[in-house]
Amino acid sequence: MTLPFHETQIRVRYQETDGQRRVHHANYLTYFEVGRTEMLRARGATYREFEDAGLFLVVSDASCKYRAPAEYDDLLLLRTRVEKVGPASIEHAYEVIRGTMIIATGSTTVVCVDQSGKVQRLPEWLLS
Repeated sequence: MTLPFHETQIRVRYQETDGQRRVHHANYLTYFEVGRTEMLRARGATYREFEDAGLFLVVSDASCKYRAPAEYDDLLLLRTRVEKVGPASIEHAYEVIRGTMIIATGSTTVVCVDQSGKVQRLPEWLLS
């Protein structure tokens, strides 16, 4: 079941680029983290509150497919969507859009753990 998505704008900063002023591939995973964090914030919670409760969402899987480069000072739209929610995990899908063109897609799976790294059920408020 595909759930609603959240959109976040990202302006490419110079330090995120390589020698050709194109976004270095590793930064897309950082953009995905921004998407997850802002999606949670839009639901009225923060990741900081999640950690303060002794829980953490750790990435167990990540992928990214690059279709076209993003460059310094581009304004990107990051669309983040929850694809699947399990008892202790959440799968997200991402689209990075410049103008009307999807320039990258990706996915991550995060798993809920406690401070010792033991897998925990997601809190009820997050499942609703």
